[in-house]
Amino acid sequence: MQKEFLGLRTAIYKVPDLEKAKQWYTKVFETTPYFDMPFYIGFNIGGYELGLQPDEKNEARSENIEIYWGVDNVETSYNRLIELGATAHQPPQNVGEEIIVATVKDPWKNIIGIIYNPGFKAA
Repeated sequence: MQKEFLGLRTAIYKVPDLEKAKQWYTKVFETTPYFDMPFYIGFNIGGYELGLQPDEKNEARSENIEIYWGVDNVETSYNRLIELGATAHQPPQNVGEEIIVATVKDPWKNIIGIIYNPGFKAA
């Protein structure tokens, strides 16, 4: 029997200024979008999609969902994100064994999580 859920595919951040967000995320992830339209911008990040959608309402951001992007060095990536204009949310911390996590907020208050987890390999 085939499983219904195949795993994470897309993380979407809503932003009030799509063009500025595209420029910022291009720097952060060091890649250009593979899909770029006025209603959606899509980046391929290690085989997963980061999507940007316009948020005309500019609604308050909830902190009940965190999405973590894998990195080789959380401290280095965390500091780089801060240098690029993100704000600190949760500093790097060891959460057990060799797993290290941290979160920042992008300039539009979306949470970006970063994680080093040597025991997890994507399927």
